[in-house]
Amino acid sequence: MEVQILSPEVIQDTNAAPTPSDTVPVELIDSTFGSTCIDLVSSSLDSSILAFSDEWFAPATNLTNPKPPIRRPGVFVPTGAWYDGWETRRHNPEPYDWVIIKLGVASGKVKGVEIDTAFFDGNHAEAVEVQGCFEVGEDADAKLVNEDYGGWRQVLGHRGCGATRRQAWTVEDENEVTHVRLCMFPDGGIARFRLYGQVVPVFPTSMDEEVELSSALMGGVVLSASEEHFGSSKSNLLLPGRGVDMGGGWETRRSRGPGHVDWVIVRLGARGKIKRIVVDTAFYRGNFPQAMKIDAFRSEDETPKAEDPRWKKVVGIQKLGPDKEHEYAGSSLSNVDAAAYSHLKMTIVPDGGVKRFRVFGTRV
Repeated sequence: MEVQILSPEVIQDTNAAPTPSDTVPVELIDSTFGSTCIDLVSSSLDSSILAFSDEWFAPATNLTNPKPPIRRPGVFVPTGAWYDGWETRRHNPEPYDWVIIKLGVASGKVKGVEIDTAFFDGNHAEAVEVQGCFEVGEDADAKLVNEDYGGWRQVLGHRGCGATRRQAWTVEDENEVTHVRLCMFPDGGIARFRLYGQVVPVFPTSMDEEVELSSALMGGVVLSASEEHFGSSKSNLLLPGRGVDMGGGWETRRSRGPGHVDWVIVRLGARGKIKRIVVDTAFYRGNFPQAMKIDAFRSEDETPKAEDPRWKKVVGIQKLGPDKEHEYAGSSLSNVDAAAYSHLKMTIVPDGGVKRFRVFGTRV
């Protein structure tokens, strides 16, 4: 086993914390960020890699892949061994390699950073820093990839990285960012980069214009779910588009007892009046739920529990079908004409998979 050796200078930089941040134990990463934040740079949100210093061995686009990294031992490509991550060449003459990423949302506030060096051992990054900026306008992307751009500010200070492991840190930063630059010292490989945060949406000027209140792009967040199985994430429900396969939704395990149901609770990006709801079972053909129902809740700052008796019925029990968008509007909705809601709960009967959950309405 190779032991990583850090110079005193690197150790000093690693221990320094120019911005308030704390290490998150690996077993708490998902629970720390999973119910309050989304990954702002996930490729599922159509984030984009704008520029990079180098990607000789493995492309930077792998960094934002929402799926866990995989290993293919013994597989070689023209540049060397195949790796599921971003890997630069050896002997970097500069202090660090870098990649600039445009967020997949209008802007966001960073609450945490995760660096996963899975399967990079002996060729992993020694340390990282994360910088951010806020730039909008038609020339924003071109402006910040310029070497002379001086608008970068620190989001996460110098942090040491270990081999083949997940590492995360919380970040206390109320500044909005539209782009980030990941700096890798001095070179090497990183499998995944997660930028956990809260979306700062750009809503239409008119309050009467219908918007997708539940969308992750509009600040919607899945707060909790009865369970997440088969590697599926509850947060997938609020992503844009319909996905590319069955892997990008929310799927629960098979229930065996009578009367079983599963549920998920969503906080809307803005409190609003509900006009229509779409439940999409795209790609779920033999494992879609038999039926579902939807309830709503209004709260200023309270997080409702699934069993709270104050939930109001919005859509009664409705049968679901395979690989289909099911839309509910007009007479299919209850208790929506004079009420505005902040949270919705979808209950599926008895179990199964749902690709997307969309709530459309007007803000109040």
